[in-house]
Amino acid sequence: MFPTDEKCRELLVRLRWPLGVECPRCKEKAVELETDKQLFYCKDCDYQFTVTTGTVFNDTHLPLFKWFATTLLLCEAKKGISACQIQRTLGVSYKTAWYLCHRIRAAMNETNKKMLSGTVEMDETYVGGKMKGRGMQAARDAKEIVIVLRERGGEMRFFHADDVKAGTLAKYIKENVSADVDVMMTDDFLSYPYAMDRAGIDRAKHKVIRHKSGVYVMGKVHTNTAENAFSLLKRGIMGTWHKISAKHLASYLQEMEFRFNRRNRSDLFIDTLRHMVTAPVLTFERLTA
Repeated sequence: MFPTDEKCRELLVRLRWPLGVECPRCKEKAVELETDKQLFYCKDCDYQFTVTTGTVFNDTHLPLFKWFATTLLLCEAKKGISACQIQRTLGVSYKTAWYLCHRIRAAMNETNKKMLSGTVEMDETYVGGKMKGRGMQAARDAKEIVIVLRERGGEMRFFHADDVKAGTLAKYIKENVSADVDVMMTDDFLSYPYAMDRAGIDRAKHKVIRHKSGVYVMGKVHTNTAENAFSLLKRGIMGTWHKISAKHLASYLQEMEFRFNRRNRSDLFIDTLRHMVTAPVLTFERLTA
């Protein structure tokens, strides 16, 4: 469908400006110039620009059809796809593939997220390499903390957390869970009851499954839905990416969340491109700072 840059640009123009081309500086209407590079011109502020100006595509030297191919691969890979695989598939350098994937991940960001409601599960996990020759607590302290909130039959939220204190957990609950949630389900980790209090969740709505007692399902009370999200994440880390830095962990979580929440949408690829032409520029210097 998109074998040339011209075809790619036509789609990006429609996605970025569905009501007609606007100047990215002054937001006034612009006209297309008679050039081979599909330049647009705004007479109000005397500015020339293209459809990729001020987006994650900004200043790219890579053909747009390779951007489209990478976006499709990222969308279709349930457990993600590595930069090494993109390098082999597209025939580009590893640095180009790595930067390309991170720019697409940066666009996979939903700013107007709806609040989770109904039955919401919350859980925490630790990710990182094995720490041989060290005690269990020391090994856990060296790992990164990931928090998940998942609405049954609905969306999911991933967070790279600094700690699992009640105040931290309460912050994620208040920012992502509706005040009139039906039920909050967690395991028996000690911070959760205090987090519910701080977040304004009625204790009667908080259901606990006691993993320490060997109980994992009690009727409808369980955290298996949240743990399934962690299972998907860890298969991505171990089976696809193999190694990710703590610095960029949030980006990988963002990609997993974006793709999972749109898993049943037929326009996942187009919707991702729509985010890419509205997301801000991500320079290599800022990414590696």
